[in-house]
Amino acid sequence: MAQTESRQLSSETTARWGPTLVRLALGIPMLIAGVGKVFGVGPKPMGISGFAGFLASLGVPFPTIAAWGVGLVELVGGILLLVGLAVRLTSAVIAIDMLVATVLYHLPNGYPVTSNGIELTLTLTLIAVALVLSGPGAFSIQHALFDQEDRSTDSSQSRGIDG
Repeated sequence: MAQTESRQLSSETTARWGPTLVRLALGIPMLIAGVGKVFGVGPKPMGISGFAGFLASLGVPFPTIAAWGVGLVELVGGILLLVGLAVRLTSAVIAIDMLVATVLYHLPNGYPVTSNGIELTLTLTLIAVALVLSGPGAFSIQHALFDQEDRSTDSSQSRGIDG
């Protein structure tokens, strides 16, 4: 009995806090990429004009508009993920952003990130999809404001105990 309760507590802790770590794993690289695209600083300082030129070389229509769109998705999306607000919607948009990057540019380069392959963008896509499914986790503004995690955990616990 005590062992079952211990496992249940461990499972609850993972379900509540695991998504927080996953949010950080996606939010940090998105924020850094967004800062590089929008402000032209950081480890990838392209700036909007440099990124728009890159998109134009790939044949993307309206490259400046696309550059602003992607840059703002990554910048604002990274911030929203880090604080834990609108996590499912933000993650869905980021998943689309990363999937497009994977298919449009990285797929022809193979797998390894060292050759600009799909390794990183595919991983970020899958992390974003995981957040769409899991939600923000316990340590988030969304949780504090709306208490969503407690309601979903309570309903799943009652189903698990009853069923």
